[in-house]
Parts: sequence; structure tokens; C-alpha cells
Amino acid sequence: MRRWQAYLPSLQRRLALPQTSLQLCLLGMLGGLIAALLIILFRLAIIGLQGFFLERTDDFSSIDAEIRWLLPLGGAACIGVIALFTGYRHYRLGIPFVIHRIKTAYGVMPFRNTLNQFFGGILALSSGFSVGREGPSVHLGAYGASSVGRYLKLPYNSIRILAGCGIAAGISASFNTPLAAMIFVMEVVLREYRIHVFIPVMLASVVGALATQLVFGHDRELAALDIIGLSVWHFPYLILCGIIFGAVAWFFNRNMMRLLHIFKNWPLLLRLALAGAVTAAVGYVIPHAMGAETGAIQFAINSPTEIHLLLVILFGKMILTLFAIGLGVPGGIIGPVFGIGVVLGTILAIVPALIVDNSSNAGTYAVLGMAGMMAATLHAPLAALVAVLELAANQHIILPAMVVIVTAYVTTVQFFNNKSIFLMQLDFMKLPYKLSPADDVLQKVGVLAVMQQDYQLLDNPADAEVRHQLDTLQPPTQLLIKRNENDVLQFYTAQYDISLSLTGDSAVQYLPVKGLSQQCTMAEVLAELEDKREGIVYIYQDNPEQPIGIIRWDQLRALLIKQNNLI
Repeated sequence: MRRWQAYLPSLQRRLALPQTSLQLCLLGMLGGLIAALLIILFRLAIIGLQGFFLERTDDFSSIDAEIRWLLPLGGAACIGVIALFTGYRHYRLGIPFVIHRIKTAYGVMPFRNTLNQFFGGILALSSGFSVGREGPSVHLGAYGASSVGRYLKLPYNSIRILAGCGIAAGISASFNTPLAAMIFVMEVVLREYRIHVFIPVMLASVVGALATQLVFGHDRELAALDIIGLSVWHFPYLILCGIIFGAVAWFFNRNMMRLLHIFKNWPLLLRLALAGAVTAAVGYVIPHAMGAETGAIQFAINSPTEIHLLLVILFGKMILTLFAIGLGVPGGIIGPVFGIGVVLGTILAIVPALIVDNSSNAGTYAVLGMAGMMAATLHAPLAALVAVLELAANQHIILPAMVVIVTAYVTTVQFFNNKSIFLMQLDFMKLPYKLSPADDVLQKVGVLAVMQQDYQLLDNPADAEVRHQLDTLQPPTQLLIKRNENDVLQFYTAQYDISLSLTGDSAVQYLPVKGLSQQCTMAEVLAELEDKREGIVYIYQDNPEQPIGIIRWDQLRALLIKQNNLI
């Protein structure tokens, strides 16, 4: 046996505990590296494909209109072929699906879904669809990092943390924003702040940023914006801008869901064809609206005073994003929201520019637009603040960004009753993403952390032997009985039943015992025992016929009573 395999059982037991550990940090970094490599491969594939027909990456205005309108039609056809090859039932993609899997499957991502996301995302982004690369990044990151835990057969509670590490590394490798990636995972995906989760996610995010910097350099997408500090008299107007961002975010989310409902019964291939046709038509006229966000951002940077053209790009970007995401094109929503926010912020900068006859504030307002739209659309105010700080690499943006983010978020929530677009999509797809308080606590503890070996195993015993063992057992030791019934192995526990003994019948009661893998968490134990509120489950390693320990109902109850120590 290899040395690492001999060490594996102790590692599995260590990671079953919801505690910060060096082992989990190292595994998180390894998972983050794998995730980052997948994202780098993903980005290089997009750059390579776009290099055949674009002068600059994601700038579709640099090619002839006769070629430009063909790209999304061809991309939609290829995406449909991939979906046909991998199976339509494996076509649930993007951040909402990852949130669902994090909550219900400990972040384990299906392989065919990942294939759809990888190749479909490459084709969508290469052919000009208005989708972001962060959707595939989150999906691929979760798959890559969780694969480490699955290979090592780690407890599911630690696999879930590794999936979070992969997501952070994926976003960090995609945008070179390690701090924002970490906050996004905690605020949007995991939706919790636990120190034993926070530390490995932080390290994985660092690994993702370092990996992408080695390949793509240190450039940031908003570094070209001229960001200057705003004087106090701007702040009343910033509040008005925040209200506008909140209203636009509500309009965006509402129409996104409207499109999802209108076309929900259409076949996937027909929806993709319509998305390709809309992108081809709008992109033929408004090329800067195509792609993830770079085209729109670059135009806003280079032409901040071209208000009429900026309005046209804003309209086109909204239409293309709504139809691409709403019709099922693989990709993320954050990138296009960045583009919409930058263009809208640049447009709103015209008011102070007219007052002072100076457009030098356009870059600052562009970044504020991105922050306000992200906070109001995704319901991620902290992630939005950190993202603009990192992307802009300028501390002067912090104070005005806080004003805009708070105003936009409060406006969209209180006055428009707007929800996070991710949660709205999950509700539409009827994918569960909420846990009961008990499950939320118990999913953080692996069965190996609670499992005891205070049991005695009997193989096909006679009733007399069972009675003898019951007479000699000392609590809390349990009797575990293995029996072959019609060539099927069953496990039971035995105990005296006083009600039966009074009638003269056999006083021994046999209760079936369910086996659970050592990778399970205490949430699965609760699912097995909560109806009867008594009994035991047995734990096995590789072979369900060979128990390695048991967990009693009273142990589970004691863990729930001490839940405040776990959160």
C-alpha cells in the first residue's frame, strides 16, 4: 500500500470535523490549482478561437458585418450538437445549478453537465453571445476541486468546502480578483461565513489569482478607466444614480424571468436557434453589444461623451443578454451585468459633466454603475464593492461605491421587491437550495467524527445467543446482528420489548439497521432516524457488508443540542 493510502483513514477522520486544519487548507489549494488550470484552458480556448476572426479578444466590431451575423448562428448550432451528444437532461448549467448542488449534493458536479458547460461556454463566448465567462468558471471550478475529494473518498462536508475552494479559484482565475472571488463564494454560493470554510477558500482564491497572473499577466480589465475622487457635491446625485441602478436591475431581472416563462416549453434546439438569430440581428447593427463585456466597456472608455451611441449599446446589450441567458445559452450573467453597468454609469456621468463642462468623471461613474448593477441584480453588495475595488485598482472608488451600492440594493429590494436573479432562476427551475436548520448544522459534521465502536457484531445468531448477549451487554454498547435472508444480507439491532414479554411471546425485538458510507454527514443519519427517534445506523468504508462503527440516536440528539458550538 502506498504511504498516502495508509495515511488516508486518519485524514478522513480529521476532515469529518468542522474545524480549521492544515490538511484541508492544503487540499483546498490543490483543488484551487486544478480549478485554475481548467479555467486557464477554458480562457485560452476562447482566445484561440476568437483569434481566427477577431483582431482583439471579445471585440466583434473589428470584423465585417457579413461575417459577424454568421457567428452566433453557427455557435448556436454547435452548442445544440453538444447538448444532443451529452443528453438534454444534463443541460442545467451556470451559477444557479452550482448553488443547488452545493446545498443538496455537497458540491459534487455531474460530469456531463460539466462537459456541456466547458465546450458550450467556449462556443458561446467565442461566437459573440452576450454571456459571461464566470458561469462556466464557477461550474468548472466546483467540478475540478470536488473531484479531489471524491478521489480521496473524503467526507462530504469537506468535499463541499473543496467545491467552494474551486469556485473561488475559478472566479479568481477568470477575473484576477482573489478577494472578490472569496467574498462571492461566501455571500452568494455558500451563503454563510464559517472560519473553517473561510481559510481554505481564501488560500484557493490566492492560488487561482497566481495561476492566472502567470499566464495572462497582472492586467485588470478596468485599469484603463481614469478614476478620480469625487467631491462631496456629487453624493446627492450618486443617491439618484443608485435609485436608477436599482430600478434597471429590477427591470432586467423581471424581463429575464418573463422570457424564461414564455419559452420554457420550447425545445432546447429551437430556443438556441432563436438566441442565435436575435444575437445575429442585433449584433449586425450594434457590434459593441456582442460578447461578454469587453466590447461595451472599451467603447465606454474610449467614447464617454457619445451618449447616443452609448444608449444604443445599452439597449442592445440588455436585449442580447436577456435573450442569451433566458433562452439557455451556456454562460454567466455577471460579465454582461458588468458591461451594462459600465455603459449606464458612463451615460449618467453626463449630468455632472454638463455642470462643470468636464467629462473627467466618466471613468468613476462607469465603475460605480458596475457596482450598483451587480449589487442590485445579484444581491451581492459586499462582493460588488470588493470587485470594483480590485478591478479598478483605485481606493478613491470605495466611498462613492458604498453610497451607490447601498442605495441601489435598498431601492431594488424595498421599492421593487426584487430578488437575486440566481434565486429567481432556482425557483423557476424548481431546484431546492434551502436547508432546514438541523440539516444546515449536521451537514458540516461527517459521520467519522461521531462514529463509535461500542457494539458487538453477531453473524446469523440463534435467539438464545441473542438473549445471552443482551443479558451481558453494558450500555451504551449495542448489539448488531448480521443475517442472510434469501441471499440478501440484512443488519438488525436487538433489544428486549417489555410489551411482548408480558404476553408470553418472544421478548426480543429485532429492528432493521441502515448502513451509511463513511463519506456521509450527520444529516444523512438524521434522515434515517428522525421518524422513529431511536435506533442506530452502521457505518461502512468500502464494503457495505463490513461495518466499521455505529451512530446512535442519542449521539445525534446531543450533537443537535450543542449546535451553537458548530456555527
